[in-house]
Amino acid sequence: MPKRLGPYGTGPRPHGLYSPAFEHDACGVGFVARIDGRAGRDIVDGALSVLENIDHRGAVGAEPTTGDGAGILTQVPDQLMRRVFGAQGVAVPQAGHYAVGLAFLPQGSHSAAAAMDEIEEIVADEGLEVIGWRTPPTHPDPIGPMARAAMPVMRQLMIADPARRLAGLDLDRRAYRVVKRALHEADTYFCSLSARTLVYKGMLTTAQLLPFFADLAQPDYETAIALVHSRFSTNTFPSWPLAQPFSLMAHNGEINTVKGNRNWLSARESQMRSELIGPIGPLTPICSAGESDSASFNSVLELIHLAGRSLPQAVLMMIPQAWENHTEMDPKVREFYEYQDCVTEAWDGPAAVAFTDGSLIGATLDRNGLRPGRYWVTEDGLVVMASEAGVLDIPQAKVVRKGRLEPGRIFLVDTALGRIVENHEVKAALAAQAPYGEWVRDQAVYLDNLPPREHIDYPTTS
Repeated sequence: MPKRLGPYGTGPRPHGLYSPAFEHDACGVGFVARIDGRAGRDIVDGALSVLENIDHRGAVGAEPTTGDGAGILTQVPDQLMRRVFGAQGVAVPQAGHYAVGLAFLPQGSHSAAAAMDEIEEIVADEGLEVIGWRTPPTHPDPIGPMARAAMPVMRQLMIADPARRLAGLDLDRRAYRVVKRALHEADTYFCSLSARTLVYKGMLTTAQLLPFFADLAQPDYETAIALVHSRFSTNTFPSWPLAQPFSLMAHNGEINTVKGNRNWLSARESQMRSELIGPIGPLTPICSAGESDSASFNSVLELIHLAGRSLPQAVLMMIPQAWENHTEMDPKVREFYEYQDCVTEAWDGPAAVAFTDGSLIGATLDRNGLRPGRYWVTEDGLVVMASEAGVLDIPQAKVVRKGRLEPGRIFLVDTALGRIVENHEVKAALAAQAPYGEWVRDQAVYLDNLPPREHIDYPTTS
């Protein structure tokens, strides 16, 4: 099918000295996680409290009830999904063996219905089956007229492998194909479609997110990880799809190299191959027209991760430490960075990025280090990270560790291992995965080492 323009807001057109390309400002990001991986309703409540406490990092329009974006990313709440889809007579597969996500369909009943039909065709074409559709209960009355006018038709989709063999990350790779094709072929944006994580977000204020999405108030919405974001328009005007979090991350700041990053990716798309993802052609462009810098970052992070690299490795590839002149860096880690520098370009900010795959959750600063990030760890294994301290009311006597994000360093919580993995440990483990230094020495070609070219004097004409 022919590819269409994705459903991102376009904002005003350039006129005079004004260009929408120069739109940028700050925003707020935070997460709450239980180190031992035990899911609970309290993590959702804590994350929503963090979100309301970073309300000042978002913005509203001329209407104080129209926000420019807020959202939450959690593990898939299996009990909730099993209950609400089961109430419709749907036989929900085993946890991890289904992917579920919120779709923003085109406005208008005919357009939405047509898009759902197209998506079902895409799902079947990708060797999956539709388990069921659901209309998530929403309460739009309190939100402003501008946000309501732009509000898409919302449906939740559940899909699975007909043989029930694909699960977790393997199922996510197949679901990724559905997401990208739905964007290009059916004008439909999926906030997420995953066996591991679930996103609720919109063109809302921080206080509107919970009352708008009734699912978020349900007692059986349980998770061990919750990532939230309060958005002040970054590199684009507000729209429902461009609210954060995205499927893997949330971002505070701006990517100042984003134009070059997008261009380099576009130049390579025709040569991309992945045995794990399958043919890339139907999924391109990876970065769609109208995306914000954060959305483009997520698009590339998703591609790198699903193509076979761990999420921490994908993050460190895109946001490298300042390694070239770091004399005290472990040589193996420097070789890791030097090799990755040949694979992809850095996405430089100033930027603070929080990320999760549903098991790991963490955050990092780019090498400029010009965005804030503070974290607390409590004696009972709760981790709170946000753009500033004090976002959750925790007695100081319970706090056993405090810290801040540092340039080029990664803060990582592994809920499967049940511990915080330190920066040096993450990088040492990644550097030991392959002989990166040997590959660079054997394969890299440096311009300074090329033989001199013969100079030819061309005749000039008068």
